Amino acid sequence: MPEVKLGLQDVVIDNSEICSIDGERGILTYRGYDIKDLAAHATFEEVVYLLWFGRLPNRAELDEITQQLVENRPVAREILDLLKRLPPPQHPMETLRTVVSALSLYDPEAEDMSLEANRRKALRLTAQMGTLVAAFGRIRDGQEPVEPDPKLSFASNFLYMLAGSVPKAEDAHWFDVALVLHADHSFNASTFAARVTASTLSDMHSAITSAIATLKGPLHGGANEQVMKMLLEIQSIDNVDDYIHGLLAHKKKVMGFGHRVYRTEDPRAWVLRRMSEELGRNAGQAKWFDMSLKIEQLMIREKNINANVDFYSASAYYVLGIPVDLYPMIFAVSRISGWTAHVLEQYANNRLIRPLADYTGPTNQKYVPIDQR
Repeated sequence: MPEVKLGLQDVVIDNSEICSIDGERGILTYRGYDIKDLAAHATFEEVVYLLWFGRLPNRAELDEITQQLVENRPVAREILDLLKRLPPPQHPMETLRTVVSALSLYDPEAEDMSLEANRRKALRLTAQMGTLVAAFGRIRDGQEPVEPDPKLSFASNFLYMLAGSVPKAEDAHWFDVALVLHADHSFNASTFAARVTASTLSDMHSAITSAIATLKGPLHGGANEQVMKMLLEIQSIDNVDDYIHGLLAHKKKVMGFGHRVYRTEDPRAWVLRRMSEELGRNAGQAKWFDMSLKIEQLMIREKNINANVDFYSASAYYVLGIPVDLYPMIFAVSRISGWTAHVLEQYANNRLIRPLADYTGPTNQKYVPIDQR
């Protein structure tokens, strides 16, 4: 009998040049560049180019892709009208899934499967994802969307469109770091979903819609949302021990800990820990970091389990003023760069993804006429 690997755990299904994860040593690389090195030195725009083209851009190439992203930030007026007409969702990701799918109706190259057209679609989707999320955040609060500012970087412009005011340089810098950290993570659930859809030679927008639908699940993109809800319930560092021990005693999951791939510290959490601390202390909201650090120390001491990328991003985003239920959407604002890179790679060397299942149901059944059942 074939060995069944539930959840495809440890199953290698394809080759990829985009991202590498060493779970034993806690190393994540994009195209061979260590994530800590990129987080310290690269902008999100540089990382987008790296993911799509396999190398870091020179100055002229960076200027060109930055300008292209700027020019493609605005979305069709019909899409903004759709955002206003849609009923309030049970969860914001439902709206994002719907409007990204609708984008294809206003893309003249939606069904053009040439490499050049798909790269242009990847550019438009990456440029517009932040515009959609910011517009949704404002519309649902009864405010008008803010037009993108061509003078601002990708990270700064998103915070500007969401809040309506230009962010402090430090806030924009740290949000840019967060975008770099979340840009890709190999064949995670949403990326794999995008590649499965692309493997049927469906279009780019369909593949990205599949990814967003997968990201909606709380075991994937929604974990940092649950982390912040936990911190808001705890409220004080004095309540941490009782709260976490209560969860553990009832065998409930402490969100933001553990990872399918990493056997040691998630390298992204290493960077986000500092981000959470600096943003919190500078904003006079250090309690969220202090509580998070105490939870992490307790989990390592008692369960020998490390924080993942979702844990410290929760408090960092909260201090930046990002509404908690938008956290999974923020993930998409960054991960669209990785999703599109993987879709392009899938198209370039495509084979339909069609795994097998080991059937365990009944056998040798015989049809019985309905009046004899």
